[in-house]
Amino acid sequence: MNEGSLWIILQRMRLPFIVILSTYTIAMTGLLLIPGVDANGNSFHLSIFEAFYFVTYTATTIGFGELPFAFTHYQKIWVSVSIYLVVLGWFYSIGTLISLFQNKIFLSEIAIARFQRSVKNMEENFVIVLGYNETTREIIKRLLAAKMRVVVVEIDQDRADYLQLEGFVPNVPILVKDAHNPNALEYAGIKSPYCKAVISIFEDNALNLRITLAAKLLNPYVNVVVKATTAEEAENLRDAHADIVDNPFAIIAYQLQMALKAPSLFKLENWLYKRDTLESKTFSIPDSDIIICGYGRLGSTIYEMFKKNNITPTVIEVNDSRINTANYSGVNKIIHGSADDHFYLETANIYDAKLVIIATDNDTINLSILSTVKKMNPSALIIVRENEITDFSIFSKAKIDHLYIPERILIQKTTNALSNPLGDKLIRMIANKDEAWGHALLVDLVKNVGINPKTYELDLTEKEAYEIHKYLKNKENSLALGILKLSRRDRNQKNNLFPLLILRSNEEILLPSDDTLLQIDDRILFACDSNAIDDLEYIANNAYEFKYIISGEERKLFFR
Repeated sequence: MNEGSLWIILQRMRLPFIVILSTYTIAMTGLLLIPGVDANGNSFHLSIFEAFYFVTYTATTIGFGELPFAFTHYQKIWVSVSIYLVVLGWFYSIGTLISLFQNKIFLSEIAIARFQRSVKNMEENFVIVLGYNETTREIIKRLLAAKMRVVVVEIDQDRADYLQLEGFVPNVPILVKDAHNPNALEYAGIKSPYCKAVISIFEDNALNLRITLAAKLLNPYVNVVVKATTAEEAENLRDAHADIVDNPFAIIAYQLQMALKAPSLFKLENWLYKRDTLESKTFSIPDSDIIICGYGRLGSTIYEMFKKNNITPTVIEVNDSRINTANYSGVNKIIHGSADDHFYLETANIYDAKLVIIATDNDTINLSILSTVKKMNPSALIIVRENEITDFSIFSKAKIDHLYIPERILIQKTTNALSNPLGDKLIRMIANKDEAWGHALLVDLVKNVGINPKTYELDLTEKEAYEIHKYLKNKENSLALGILKLSRRDRNQKNNLFPLLILRSNEEILLPSDDTLLQIDDRILFACDSNAIDDLEYIANNAYEFKYIISGEERKLFFR
């Protein structure tokens, strides 16, 4: 129970307590003053304890008789008056207590206290998620699957109830409070050493900025993950020291640029996000005859990407204010009209179009445009935006070349950055590589691991890799990366283990060679299979397995 709920109890129950105390005092005083008669006919007075005991059981039950001796008429008259007096006092007090337990403020304080206990008892890494909706619901599922605990703050009681009905395992504590209130972040455990991140992906960018500033003031070391929808908003959030700024529209534009310039890199990213395997069809887009339907936040971001690559798409937009924005931004080819109208599509030269990007923020309009485009130019490559996350997607059944759901991209980016930070770092590092580099890496991965490798992160710390850490501590710069590839069953064989990245405090090594010398606290990202992961975990923490791959000396089972 916290101070708030205790104060409410003391404040609301003060008068009932005084009433009970007063009625008991009056009843007991009369019993103490009125003389009684013992079995021998002698006068006597009840003791304080006897008076208290009699009043107590008489007021709360039907009574157990007159003790220690039968009462006189005067005592009986006083007891009759006292019963009504004390019982009324109890009725008033119990009624006030029931009213207290129906008080919303009191119940809220009790819920906060219970929530704080749940958070305090967490002795494992957790993430604070602000707001509960379809997007954060998927984020919570993925974080729990990645063995990360989650705490939620949501202002709406109905949404909080829906979360409780989900039955997440392990349990997800939820606090019903306004997320922008700094107290909510404190209640949620932002100052706990186990709190690793705060996720704020509200549509209100000002709210995201405010939460970022508050979170960094309360805990400068916590990672803050926020959503932005424009380049200016993203810059403001970075200035506020947000660690991860997710702009789904910029991410989509970046992915299309990879599909344009380096399709192999796009395939690698899809594999790292677990969207596809390495043998999936390579997705690439043409560099001419492009139509963009809709010049909103997504359409304008994609247009700017093409413009930077010296490509000028044709834009179709029906909204007057967006037309003015496009003209002000220097869009050369823009048609003012509805993109599902045959006339405007013909004006945009739909019959010769190689790529049509349908990017409005209305799914009904997007479906209408899609239907019209497929009829007029069945051979065109079609990319569509879907705005709502649903279990059943009409778009996915429409044989579209590529489907983008901004919220789904936000989910993937957020969870990958938190549950697979080295993978997220790798995605950013390969962004500036070319198609030849990406294709070579694809070939190497398929050759050395397979068409659908897993990713595995190994931290060379005492907790995560005890034997390796101990060895490096005693023999610095004496262990090469290639040693970790050896099979613990036969060190003459190698596991399907492909190192992708080594991250150090002052160095980032992309695609390290087998000769790279390991250092304490290195963080290594591997592409591998399940067998390699199993071997690597044994080697890193089992003295016998580690000694075998280092020296070839096998464990002796019998001693003489």
